[in-house]
Amino acid sequence: MITVIKLDPLGAEKIRYSGDVLKQSSREIVVQASWTMAERDLGYTRFEPGDRFVEYYYADRWFNIFDITHKDGRRKGWYCNIAEPARIRETCIKQVDLFLDVWVDVSGIPLLLDEDEFTMAAMLTTSQRQGARQGLQALLQMVENRQEVFSSLAEYS
Repeated sequence: MITVIKLDPLGAEKIRYSGDVLKQSSREIVVQASWTMAERDLGYTRFEPGDRFVEYYYADRWFNIFDITHKDGRRKGWYCNIAEPARIRETCIKQVDLFLDVWVDVSGIPLLLDEDEFTMAAMLTTSQRQGARQGLQALLQMVENRQEVFSSLAEYS
């Protein structure tokens, strides 16, 4: 088990939960967790109790990726947070969320989320804004090229 801690840009804790480590290297950790909160309808998808999240955190990339499946195993899509590189420790992962998010549906179409929140966030530093933009471009390139986590998109195209 490992604890995942999501922080706001000022370092305040926003959410904390636990998951099981599936894989770990010096620059990446993959965690499996379940949605345990009440159902949440986001419009483009719905998070439901029992949904499985396989979460990819990177120590050298400005994003994380959640591969989300129904409890019956059908893929819902990928929820991606633009965030500072993860601080991966033995017992926890801490990551500063930078407001921008991307939803990638099973056909590989990305939907940029919270762009207005990112634009209006006065507390973001110049470095955070620059890292977020670079992270967003790198993430969208991975989706377009069907790389790594998104390699299974070919099955749905």
